Amino acid sequence: MNVATKARLDVVQLSPHIGAEIRHLDLRETRDPSTVEAIHQAWLEHTVILFRNQELSQEDLLRVTGYFGEVGKLSRPPEFFPKGYSRLLPNIMMISNIRENGETIGALPDGEMMYHHDMIHAAIPHYATLLYSMEIPSYGGDTLFASGYAAYEKLDPAIRTKLEGRNAVHHYNYGSTQRGDNRGVAAHGESVHPVFRTHDETGRKAIYVNRLMTAGIVDMPPEESEPLLNAVFDHSEKPEFVYAHVWRKGDLLIWDNRCSMHARTDFPADQRRLMLRTTIKGNERPR
Repeated sequence: MNVATKARLDVVQLSPHIGAEIRHLDLRETRDPSTVEAIHQAWLEHTVILFRNQELSQEDLLRVTGYFGEVGKLSRPPEFFPKGYSRLLPNIMMISNIRENGETIGALPDGEMMYHHDMIHAAIPHYATLLYSMEIPSYGGDTLFASGYAAYEKLDPAIRTKLEGRNAVHHYNYGSTQRGDNRGVAAHGESVHPVFRTHDETGRKAIYVNRLMTAGIVDMPPEESEPLLNAVFDHSEKPEFVYAHVWRKGDLLIWDNRCSMHARTDFPADQRRLMLRTTIKGNERPR
């Protein structure tokens, strides 16, 4: 396919602190380096970037993922994934509630999910996540994105002082073998990272703890750490810091896991939802 020449990007902000849509860009076309750089800079500025009305092949999705860095590898052997993964190119995950013969064909199928940072349980978390919608329910399944930058900047100074320079423990334990109900891919991990993360590209600080995976503060007793963490969670999830994305078929979203967290609202269990997911590999431990 011919390389498309750079055009001025049409960037529309989606909320005061996080999220922007890049309009009138067909991602099936290969883009020149200057356009790719402009997309990358828009992403760093807005944390979450939306492209609507896309018709992407799996090859297209992997190519676009590469605009933002090295494509992240699937962390477990194929036999540990639902059967739908075998239909996809390497390093594309299927997120779906679709079941065949009572068995899910994808991961993370049902219900809501609390706010979290993808891969925070890993020693070197992936920098970013891309999610492409192929089938969506008639309502629900929205993704909520919260700005870690804005939340950090507006955090109570007394709380920030107590947690500055501290590390938190993050724990992940999810999947059919733990729950026994075929709700997803079995996975387990634990990590220690700074409570406030410094973004390696922008240099800005962001809150880097979340309600779903953060278990405690290193060298701080639970009776002291739990009230502090709950205060940070409540603050970080305030609507003023959030962009709520209502999915349409053909949406592609990329978000920066270094400076944002996200959640999912519930949706009808009897309606199909199918997404393709890729990630950008991280290069260093959070600092």
